[in-house]
Amino acid sequence: MLPETLRKFEAAVMSMRKLDRVIVALSGGVDSAVLLAIATRALGPERVIAVTGGSASLAPEELEDAASVARCLGVEHRVAATSEMDRPAYVSNAGDRCYHCRTELFEVLGRLGRELRIEAVAYGAIVDDLGDVRPGMKAAEEHGVLAPLLVAGLRKDEVREIAAELGLPVSDKPAAACLASRIPAGSDVTPEKLSQVERAERALRVLGFRMVRVRHHGDVARIEIGPEDWERILDPALREGATRAVRQAGFRFVALDLEGYRAGSVSAKGPALYRIAPAREGGQ
Repeated sequence: MLPETLRKFEAAVMSMRKLDRVIVALSGGVDSAVLLAIATRALGPERVIAVTGGSASLAPEELEDAASVARCLGVEHRVAATSEMDRPAYVSNAGDRCYHCRTELFEVLGRLGRELRIEAVAYGAIVDDLGDVRPGMKAAEEHGVLAPLLVAGLRKDEVREIAAELGLPVSDKPAAACLASRIPAGSDVTPEKLSQVERAERALRVLGFRMVRVRHHGDVARIEIGPEDWERILDPALREGATRAVRQAGFRFVALDLEGYRAGSVSAKGPALYRIAPAREGGQ
């Protein structure tokens, strides 16, 4: 590791050595994976439990990645069912959906902690998260959830450096987010929409798209891809296959976003929301 990264890594380890035991919220992404590795380094695997919140908004691949990380580190891994879909404020998706989702998760983890007599719960917030709209961080503060990576000052590039150094299986994994992040603010989150998105994105990854988002706009799937795939999408056969796969997931129209992938493009702070008017009889 670079000296500055190593210093922050050691600071995070030292901060977690003050704990007796800890529950780590393990999402399947690189940030929480590094947090779990640091907790294991600080306390030993027997004093750490990794917990993934299981719901319709979690893609199966994310759960598989979380389990893989826990196995790699020799840590007990549990899946705790969360019920954010029972929260009207989450379903209505008014722009603070993440707050209600994280509130549900942290309440579930808090109850588990009380059952197991584990006082500390930690999650993988990092410095980069401070520049975004992150209502989930408010939920973490309200529930006293620790953020050791953030306190140590770790950035995303440093987290990836640590993950690679430790040989974690998600070290080069692209940024990920829950499936509900593909649904525009102001549009209800439903199990049906989440399933459509999950099936469409899985099909596109099978076709070789690494960084891809399927944004749900009713009958329209707005596809965002990373810059590495712009050359590939020009191939007519691949484009036809991608279109067919997304339609099979339940969408009527498939649109390619010319701006490409960007985080939060359907959030309340993202591009202006829009409605696609139904075609008129005899119209263009």
